[in-house]
Amino acid sequence: QVQLVESGGGLVQAGGSLRLSCAASGRTFSGYAMGWFRQAPGKEREFVAAISGGGGTIYYPDSVKGRFTISRDNAKNTVYLQMNSLKLEDTAVYYCASRSPVDFGLAYRNPRLYDYWGQGTQVTVSS
Repeated sequence: QVQLVESGGGLVQAGGSLRLSCAASGRTFSGYAMGWFRQAPGKEREFVAAISGGGGTIYYPDSVKGRFTISRDNAKNTVYLQMNSLKLEDTAVYYCASRSPVDFGLAYRNPRLYDYWGQGTQVTVSS
């Protein structure tokens, strides 16, 4: 079993920054890829960022590229999402998830291909 616990969400004004954390336990953290997804009310879960087990491969969608940065500290079993220049449309519940490294380059943006999920943390961007 894997437990993922997100933290760091909150209310921020547009243009501001937040850093989300996801603490993992229950497996060899460095052996697995990690992803961040978000879901706004009435919308499907959306890919936000993904990072390989060693941190050398990172993916972002165009919607957050240049504003969000994913990183991981394998010694602390934690993955981070630094979010800068936040926009109103970034408002959502943010989830971290883990998956096998197999076919990471093909599967990273598909939430159905992640095995374990955290409970989510709310990010609200106000005008």
